[in-house]
Amino acid sequence: MKKKFVLALDQGTTSSRAILFDGEGRVVGSAQKAFRQSYPSPGWVEQDPMEIWATQSGVMTEVIERAGLGTARLAAIGITNQRETTVIWEKGTGTPIYPAIVWQSRQTSELCETLKSDGLAAHIHRVTGLVIDAYFSATKIRWILDHVPGAQERAERGELLFGTVDTWLLWKLTAGRCHATDYSNASRTMLFDITRLEWDPVLLERLRIPRAMLPDVRTSSEVYGLARLGGHDVPVAGIAGDQQAALFGQACYSSGMAKNTYGTGAFLLQHTGGHPVFSENGLLTTLAWGVEGTVDYALEGSVFVAGAVVQWLRDELGLIRDAADTEYFAGKVPDTNGVYLVPAFTGLGAPYWDMYARGILTGITRGTNRDHLVRAALEAVAYQSADVLRLMADEAGAPLREVRVDGGAGANNFLMQFQADVLGVPVLRPEITETTARGAACLAGLAVGLWKNRTELAALWRLERCFEPQMEPAHRQALLEGWRQAVARARGNPSGA
Repeated sequence: MKKKFVLALDQGTTSSRAILFDGEGRVVGSAQKAFRQSYPSPGWVEQDPMEIWATQSGVMTEVIERAGLGTARLAAIGITNQRETTVIWEKGTGTPIYPAIVWQSRQTSELCETLKSDGLAAHIHRVTGLVIDAYFSATKIRWILDHVPGAQERAERGELLFGTVDTWLLWKLTAGRCHATDYSNASRTMLFDITRLEWDPVLLERLRIPRAMLPDVRTSSEVYGLARLGGHDVPVAGIAGDQQAALFGQACYSSGMAKNTYGTGAFLLQHTGGHPVFSENGLLTTLAWGVEGTVDYALEGSVFVAGAVVQWLRDELGLIRDAADTEYFAGKVPDTNGVYLVPAFTGLGAPYWDMYARGILTGITRGTNRDHLVRAALEAVAYQSADVLRLMADEAGAPLREVRVDGGAGANNFLMQFQADVLGVPVLRPEITETTARGAACLAGLAVGLWKNRTELAALWRLERCFEPQMEPAHRQALLEGWRQAVARARGNPSGA
C-alpha cells in the first residue's frame, strides 16, 4: 500500500487544525477545534499547553478516521505553529511548570525596556535580525524562570525544557524522544544567531537562560523522530513557523517573491535569498527555512489592522452584517469620494513605527455614505500592505514582481483588485488557500521523498485567479498621495505634510 498522504498539524493562536494532503498537494480532509485563552492581567495572554496538545492530537485522530485512510498510508507529518509562544515543562514528567505565554502577551514589556537601557538593541538586531520586543520568546523564558519558585535552579540542573509550540508538539508526538525546533522558529526567539545558525552565547548569558533547556535546531525538512499512530510509526518530517510555512506553501522559493496573509492583521514576507538583509526601517529579518542543504532568509513586516477593520465596521458601527458584505458595498460606488480611513487603532507599524498614531477618517462630506466608508476600509488594508511591500523591495534591492495572497480577506475580489492596482503588480490567489498547512505538508513530504524537490512542488502550486493592475499610473500616484496625507494627519500633523 503506497504511502502518499501527508498530515499537516496547523497549531494556531485560537485553534488547532489537522489537514490531510494527497500526493498532488490537494486537501482531502480537515478537522479543527478551538481552545481557551486566558487573560490573567491587562495585556497578558496565556494558554494551557496540555489543552493545546489535547486539541491538536484530537483533530489529528479525527481527520485520519474521517478520511478512512488509516495511518499506514501516511508518509509523514508536518508541523506549523503560532510562533514565539513559549512553553517550559519538566523533562522527566512532561508537565508544564506554567501556562504557555502567547506571542501577543505584553507581560515582559518592562524587561524589554531594561534590555534597551542596557544597550543590547544593536547586538540583538545584528545577531537575531529582530527588534527588542515582548513579542519574542526570550523575555518570556526569563519571566517564567523568575516567577515560578525554583525554576532557575531546576533549569540549571537540566530538569526543565523550553520550546515554542512546534517543539512542544514534536516532543509530545515522539513521546519525549525528540527535543528540537527548526531554523524558522528558532529565529523568532530573540536568542538565535541567524548568520552562524546557533544559539547566541551573549544573549543566553545576559538573560541567564541555561543552554541545556533549549532545543536542538535543525533544518525545516528532515525526519526529526517517529510518532506512533494507530499501530504504525509515522515520521515527523517538516517544521516551520506559520508565516514561513505560508511562504513555502505559496512556492515563493526565489529571491524577490512575496506573499501576504490577510488575517486580523496582515503578515507580509519577501524571500531575500541565501543571505540576510538587515532592515534599517524596522522590518524583521528572519530565517525562512533550511531545505535541501540550503538556508534561505526573508524580510517580514506586518499590518496591525487588516481584517480587524472589517470587524470594526460590523461589530462597532453596524454598517455590515457579514465580512463578505464588504465586497458588495464597496463595488456600489466608483471610488470613496475622497474619503480615507487610517485604522491606526493601536498605532502604526512599518514604515512609520508610530505607537501614538490613532485612527482617523478624513474627507467626509454631506454626500459620504455607507458604501464610501466600507470601500475606504478595504482600501486602507491595501494601502497599508503596499507601504510595507514597497519598503521590503527597496531594502532587499529586488523589485516586486508579484504578490501571492492567502488568508480570509484574500477571498475578497474587490480588495485583491485594488491591491494589484495600488501596487502596480499582479496579485495571485492560489486554488488552495490553506497555504500555511500546505507549507508544512510540503516540507514533510520533501523530507521523505514524496516530492523530489522544490521544482516539483512549485509545479503543484495552482493559480485560481490573477488580478492584473488596471489603474493608470497617474491615478495611482494621486490616490497614494492622498493616503500619505491621511496618515500624516493620523500621526498628529494637521497639515497632512
